[in-house]
Amino acid sequence: MIDRTQMLGLLAQSLAHADKDESLAARLCRASVEIMGADGGAVTLSPTTPERLTVSASDTTSSIIENLQEVLGEGPGQTAFSDGRTVITTVDDRSDGPFPMFTELAGTVAGSFTVFAFPMRPAGTTIGVLTLYATSGSLNHAVADAQFLADAVGAALLADPGSLIFMEPPTWPQRARVHQATGMVVAQLAVSATDALALLRAHAFAHDKTLGDVATDVLERRLRFSTDRTAGDRITSTDPLGDEEP
Repeated sequence: MIDRTQMLGLLAQSLAHADKDESLAARLCRASVEIMGADGGAVTLSPTTPERLTVSASDTTSSIIENLQEVLGEGPGQTAFSDGRTVITTVDDRSDGPFPMFTELAGTVAGSFTVFAFPMRPAGTTIGVLTLYATSGSLNHAVADAQFLADAVGAALLADPGSLIFMEPPTWPQRARVHQATGMVVAQLAVSATDALALLRAHAFAHDKTLGDVATDVLERRLRFSTDRTAGDRITSTDPLGDEEP
């Protein structure tokens, strides 16, 4: 396993090199695929139960996976959302698993692969699912790392950071600090303001802090997001409560 700061550093690095014309959901989806070494992936949000909306699919196979689950009413993503747990399913020439119709049809149209479905639950309640698939049957990092990444992506996608249970709604002074900190992250990473704010939210989730506290850390130079190759593509922090680096 890798620590949270390393995972957020990988996320920052991937977003810094993402296509700025894509939606935030698409950039986060592609970043997750890249970080985990998957062949493809999708992000599905569920604003109301049982409504599910696929907001991003990285490729045709990912679209097929999501469409089949929607039509059949079964699959790893559906179970990951309803049960709030990671679900891993192998799609091959056998249909004796927990999702026989899904695995049979998915195998027919897309061949053999493994599906990893991670509930996004940044505030303790599942808001959607990050689904990845890999023809190799494995990911670059441990399942626990992928689950943390999914939760961080969920935190980044929440439209209102004040809706997180561990974050207080920002006051006007806090909003000003968040705005300034967002601008500093934009300058550090050369990313869009949307991506910069997403990274601030993800960092707040990872360290159980308010968005205002993270903004203050950035403004007071205790936290810096960096993709400097000589710095090892990392997030550096001198905050004694964070992950300090020399």
